[in-house]
Amino acid sequence: MKDKSTRLFTPVLISGCLILLTGFSVRNSFGVFQIPIAENFGWLRAEFSLAIAIQNLAWGVGEPIFGSLAARFGDRKAIILGALCYAMGLVLSSISVSPEAHQLLGILVGFGTAGLGFGVILSVVGRTTDPENRSLALGIATAAGSAGQIIGPPLAEYLLRQMVWSQVFLIFAVAIMAVLLSLPFIRSERIASRSELEESMSKVFAKALRDPSYGMIFLGFFSCGFQLAFITAHFPAYIAEMCTAIPQNSVLRSMGVVSTSALGAFSIAIIGMANLVGTITAGVLGKHFTKKYLLSLIYTGRTIAAAAFIMTPMTPDSVVIFSIVMGALWLATIPLTSGLVAHIYGLRYMGTLFGVVFFSHQLGGFLGVWLGGVFYDQYGSYDLVWWVGVGVGAFSAVIHLPVRETPLKLAQRSRRQEASEILRVLELRTII
Repeated sequence: MKDKSTRLFTPVLISGCLILLTGFSVRNSFGVFQIPIAENFGWLRAEFSLAIAIQNLAWGVGEPIFGSLAARFGDRKAIILGALCYAMGLVLSSISVSPEAHQLLGILVGFGTAGLGFGVILSVVGRTTDPENRSLALGIATAAGSAGQIIGPPLAEYLLRQMVWSQVFLIFAVAIMAVLLSLPFIRSERIASRSELEESMSKVFAKALRDPSYGMIFLGFFSCGFQLAFITAHFPAYIAEMCTAIPQNSVLRSMGVVSTSALGAFSIAIIGMANLVGTITAGVLGKHFTKKYLLSLIYTGRTIAAAAFIMTPMTPDSVVIFSIVMGALWLATIPLTSGLVAHIYGLRYMGTLFGVVFFSHQLGGFLGVWLGGVFYDQYGSYDLVWWVGVGVGAFSAVIHLPVRETPLKLAQRSRRQEASEILRVLELRTII
């Protein structure tokens, strides 16, 4: 029988996967609301785009905050606070009638996403998973978030055919609160080692900031957020407006995809399905190969895929092919980047340190979503934003190459200190 400490599928991993699945099902559906909300109020495309962009930025700001809260007060409390913020943001957004209100409430939704997001969940998964399974476990948890793309956008599109967008927001708020049912299973079965506990957060963070590799990881993650957030927010509308009609007697029509708007939602689901394979594969490969080189290859692949897509006429076939390729590379960066942070800087403050890196990701997400809306309103096209994404993707492919992928010694312990600890243990045993 396999030892409990070496099991891959623990209650923590399964519960973490459910939380990520639910949170990202809702998060990845917002692009589907672009046209319905804009048409309902007569807004410019940039108005609701800015609300989504603010969500991304708040998500990035919230990641290190919730990571620190989880480290100090416990993972469960951080998750509860995140769920409350998320649900409250959705409920209040459902009754808001101005773009400014939606943009302001995007802060609540973004913070909620952080509380139920990668920083908190991957940190607890990383701490409770045996080292030999850690990379794969992080890949599986990330894949669960990716699965949200399979469920969220098509579900939102279906619900929008049955009811108004505000009612869909309320349904999603209930789903978010339901994740709290999994909290009893979120517990640390292993703790960080003594060496990981020796220094305070401030000292560890200061050393990380002085490390050039940390800065490179931070900058490299920017393009990931830029590309992903832009596609999530604008791709459905882009396809609905620019793609050629779905051919009669096509496979897509047999699957119920009869319009370009339906194809837009379906494309996000395709990305999610391909990402299930991509993230798990990245987790497996991260166990055997150098993570920085894998990250460089992923960003190179994204860059080539985006450039090829924008340079060819958009057809249903090209949309499906691009969605599969981009999906395979979508969140494959997450287990590798989080694993890289854990490997270099340790597990104790992984949530906070990865959260800071994730801020770069969300800063890129903010600019990708916002610029997409602004440039569309100004030029009537998304082409310029696509090419910006190609450029930053190439930058990320290059900047990961010099990263030093060896553990940073955050604490120095003298032999005298070690001997003193041994003596204290022996004395205690003698007393007992």
